[in-house]
Amino acid sequence: MHVLAEGVIERVASTERPQPNLAVVSTPGSPGRLDDASFVVVVDQLNDPGNLGTILRSSEAAGADAVVLTPGSVDPYNPKVVRASAGALFHVPVVGATLDEVRAAGLRMIGTSSHRGLRHTDIDWTGRIAIVLGNEAHGLADDSLVDAWVRIEHRGRAESLNVAMAATLLVFEAARKR
Repeated sequence: MHVLAEGVIERVASTERPQPNLAVVSTPGSPGRLDDASFVVVVDQLNDPGNLGTILRSSEAAGADAVVLTPGSVDPYNPKVVRASAGALFHVPVVGATLDEVRAAGLRMIGTSSHRGLRHTDIDWTGRIAIVLGNEAHGLADDSLVDAWVRIEHRGRAESLNVAMAATLLVFEAARKR
């Protein structure tokens, strides 16, 4: 343990009003392959650290085997991701892979959309699945790999839900049906 001089923690922390404790830790190595996973969440080129942190937190809470980040996604060890995950980052494996690699692992890829596919309460969530969520602004980079589409119906005027909110609803519905 080290005690820092007055004002030092404010200069080295990534928040305006940091907590009085800091830690320096090494990041874990790659958890391996997706061959044994049966319930995976894939985020395709996600940009917002708060969204990724929330998705990690919800995925871990719902019992997902892993969260896959495609190339171009935000760094899972970004300080905002770590904070938003509330520790879930250290309990659910985070795997870097392309959509092709997820497909090659034999997972049924269920793409999310605001306007097409079955209602999220009507789709078959059993078997080896990957819930695939796209970029906040552009959706999935390549939707040709998707086996089935799912949507969350809503009544309001909003075009769609925030990707982290949608992920939370979907992972818990999948967990409930599994």
